[in-house]
Amino acid sequence: MTTTEFNTRLLGMESKLKYFAYSLTSDREEAKDLLQETMLKALSNKNKFTDPRNFNSWAYTIMKNTFINNYRRNTKSNTIFNKTDNHENLPHKQEAISPESEHAHKELQKKVDSLPEEFRVSFQMFTEGFKYKEIAEKLDIPIGTVKSKIFFARQKLMNSLPEYREEYI
Repeated sequence: MTTTEFNTRLLGMESKLKYFAYSLTSDREEAKDLLQETMLKALSNKNKFTDPRNFNSWAYTIMKNTFINNYRRNTKSNTIFNKTDNHENLPHKQEAISPESEHAHKELQKKVDSLPEEFRVSFQMFTEGFKYKEIAEKLDIPIGTVKSKIFFARQKLMNSLPEYREEYI
């Protein structure tokens, strides 16, 4: 198989791979990252591809293995091993926070707490790790409304904290 044929087949599978990535991650951004990583691995390992009849399964296998490896890597990095008798794994604890960082965090938290409730609840849920869909379900509001409330909360925070704006733009 020539390089052109290989690239054409790989690009032809992009939409199917994107769908598969989304089914694995359930998150659009993570799916895009997984797709990009898979395409890069496939292109960099095209010399290892031998059987043109199994091109699709080869690409799907790369994606599945990449997803599994990333998942394991993320799980390991967020866990420390406890050497006590019960052998439980504990979440990794953060190191000491600098006084400047702690002050900035307290100031930011005050501003978040001062947001009107209609924006604050959605925003806090989002920063705690809830997905848009989960927030919409818990608050029983449309997903578009959730996105709008989070957007407006961010805007209000940026306007009330101009000294931090430079860091995040």
